[in-house]
Amino acid sequence: MDLERTNLAYEAAVMHYVQGETMESIARRLGVSRSTVSRLVKNAREAGYVQITLHPPKELVNTLGARISSYFDINTHVVPVPFGANEARRLTSVATMAGIVVSELVESNAIIAVAWGNTVSAVSDHLVRKAISGCTVVQLNGAAHKNSTGIPYASEIMEAFGHAYGAAVVHFPVPAFFDYAETRDALWKERSIVSVRELQKAADVAVFGVGAIEGKIPSQVYAGGYLTPEELGSIGREGVVGDICTVLLRADGSWQDLELNKRASGPNLDELRNIKRRVCVVSGVEKVIPLLAALRSGVITDLIIDEDAASHLEELAHDTDRLRYRYRQ
Repeated sequence: MDLERTNLAYEAAVMHYVQGETMESIARRLGVSRSTVSRLVKNAREAGYVQITLHPPKELVNTLGARISSYFDINTHVVPVPFGANEARRLTSVATMAGIVVSELVESNAIIAVAWGNTVSAVSDHLVRKAISGCTVVQLNGAAHKNSTGIPYASEIMEAFGHAYGAAVVHFPVPAFFDYAETRDALWKERSIVSVRELQKAADVAVFGVGAIEGKIPSQVYAGGYLTPEELGSIGREGVVGDICTVLLRADGSWQDLELNKRASGPNLDELRNIKRRVCVVSGVEKVIPLLAALRSGVITDLIIDEDAASHLEELAHDTDRLRYRYRQ
């Protein structure tokens, strides 16, 4: 931006965020259109003139988010969604909150590990740009399959994270699932791949969603050609309910003995748990069953979730725990 537009963007941001003026009011005062004000405010955020932080009141100890946090020993941000909101609006609301939360966690010289997916793609569009240095963004799981390299899709997400934090971007150009476990084991020994995997393990922050086998909008892993019909049938018989970072999970959070995980490029979940902050972003009630599995596996430290899904999560967690207790009795 030139100097005049820079000043205008800053002035519009002050009016909007500090003085609480509407876009229409700012447009009248500046003598420009409402759409121009919207672009100016967006430019101010992207340029780092606006830094948004969240400080939940400590007094609210019995909110839905607080109860989920206490139950699972995590940090939870529940995003209110207007009644009747469609899935796109719900995802945008959750992604906007996630963009703020993730940017609050990222500091200079941080390594940010990012898993591709529809939800994380939405988050990448709403990151709050931050004036920091020395950061690295590393792709957390491969995206290729028989019909695509996956590079354009995954790269767009990684580059958005890199742009937000002025970070170097390291890609992971391998299949989401290998045809043979032996192939993966051999490739994992190659120095070029070892260096990427070491970056993944050294990450300070990990960002990922959850994939659901069933739902109105099937997760890309199950609808995008990554698995054959035979493989989809086999994981159903093995009790798989979804995945994180293309690592498949059963409802109880177990994953180690699943055959397909021996061919997956996603992180070993024991290693993922060593990353200090592991941010999971969830939009939609169809994601709750795999989310509960992910929580039981212990891989989540921070959860951003919409209000309806959070309510369903709380109910499902309590119901399944009651059933377990009755079975043990």
